[in-house]
Amino acid sequence: MSWTMRLATAVLILSLMMVVTTDEEENDQCMYEALPDIDAVLCKGLEVFYPELGNIGCMFVPNCNNYRQKITQWPAPTVKFPRALEDATYLLVMVDPDVPSRSNPQSRFWRHWLVADIKGIDLKKGKIWGQELSAYQPPAPPTQTGFHRYQFFVYLQKGRTISLLPGENKTRASWKMDRFLNRYDLNEPEASTQYMTQNYQDSPNFQAPGGRSSEPKERPKQR
Repeated sequence: MSWTMRLATAVLILSLMMVVTTDEEENDQCMYEALPDIDAVLCKGLEVFYPELGNIGCMFVPNCNNYRQKITQWPAPTVKFPRALEDATYLLVMVDPDVPSRSNPQSRFWRHWLVADIKGIDLKKGKIWGQELSAYQPPAPPTQTGFHRYQFFVYLQKGRTISLLPGENKTRASWKMDRFLNRYDLNEPEASTQYMTQNYQDSPNFQAPGGRSSEPKERPKQR
């Protein structure tokens, strides 16, 4: 084969590799996607870390590597508030306002996690040590209810003793969060964030057991 032919062949191979790579990148769903502006207004200074995902605050849970299923089984995330006052005490609230769905939130808010008496010095490091009034419950959006928002708020406790009323302890659904906050004069949160996810069975590339999934097996990329 002549030098010219070898060069032409090399150029052709390189072109094909670039096309394949481009197609893979375009089809790669293993990426973080930021929340739309209307939801991003809640993202104020709070960080939420899950295994494998890292900080998922202000993002959609990626539709790859079974993350939307895994997050329903993982333990409580690491929640950090870097600007927390070390000598202050904080309250952490995690809720789902989209129950049963965002378009029909008749049972808002679902109380996923409630922790009082968290020291600022611990919150800065992501150590949620305090009085757990409601143990962490992973997100589990029902099928065919669309994306749910999972919201985190941190309030300055200001020495108040926080507790749930007996009626509030009976169920997590339809929690009157505003009444609870007003009862303890907790106004604006010091920090907040949220992420969104949907039932993994509603994801476009979900395959029933026994089927073959084409999901990419790699860590999500920042977009």
